[in-house]
Amino acid sequence: MSTITIDKKEYKLADLSDEAKAQIGSIQVVDQKIADLNVQLAIMQTARNAYSQALTSLLPKKRASK
Repeated sequence: MSTITIDKKEYKLADLSDEAKAQIGSIQVVDQKIADLNVQLAIMQTARNAYSQALTSLLPKKRASK
């Protein structure tokens, strides 16, 4: 039998109302969207770092002050 743990309490899915099951489904969809967005954020941060490194290599070198 399938169960779900919410706030450290275990519930049998069969005992939950259809509305409660729908809310669980909505939470699962949102959790997946958040995970997908975190992957996209990591990709964007990696790209930003690469662009920053490329820019740094294109900047004129500063000479030491006398």
